[in-house]
Amino acid sequence: MTQYAIVIERGEDGGFGAYVPDLPGCVAVAKSEADVRQLLKEAVELHLSAMRADGDAIPEPSTQVGYLALAS
Repeated sequence: MTQYAIVIERGEDGGFGAYVPDLPGCVAVAKSEADVRQLLKEAVELHLSAMRADGDAIPEPSTQVGYLALAS
């Protein structure tokens, strides 16, 4: 199973935006985090399907995620 890193950001309006760094242009926006995750999953599936249909190479996941601990 291939897993792509995703970034989810909370907007000033309280909604959420999300994107996949390894798939430029693959984004989603929704009012809740659960909804944006579901929409992004669907967007990734459509994005990869379109790439396959166009004969484009599917990029391997390369983005790494992590957190930095900072002293308060």
